Amino acid sequence: MSIALPGGDAGLSMWMHLASWFLGGAFLTNAVPHWVNGVMGRPFQSPFADPPGQGHSTSTVNVLWGFFNLAVGYVLVCRVGDFDPRSTVDVVALGLGALLLGLFSARVFGRVNGGNCPGDA
Repeated sequence: MSIALPGGDAGLSMWMHLASWFLGGAFLTNAVPHWVNGVMGRPFQSPFADPPGQGHSTSTVNVLWGFFNLAVGYVLVCRVGDFDPRSTVDVVALGLGALLLGLFSARVFGRVNGGNCPGDA
């Protein structure tokens, strides 16, 4: 059984490109806090901390993790398909990935750092 997509193989390719750009936006967003905290010499949460995502990793680990996220984001946005920054659809896909990961990170790390209840800090 096969599922027919609007636009056939071209439609599937378009959706795969949009998914890549969405994930690229998420990776680029994740690169920012790790890179910034790392180059400022500050420890910051990372998947390599103990416990993962809650404990702090060294600034060096965060620079490396931020750079890795930047590289993956670049590949997903600039090397998959033909991303056009003047195309609303392309930019919305990237922007939604960035926004959703940003909101998710704000909620998760807000619990750890007190950002969800600033009056209590």
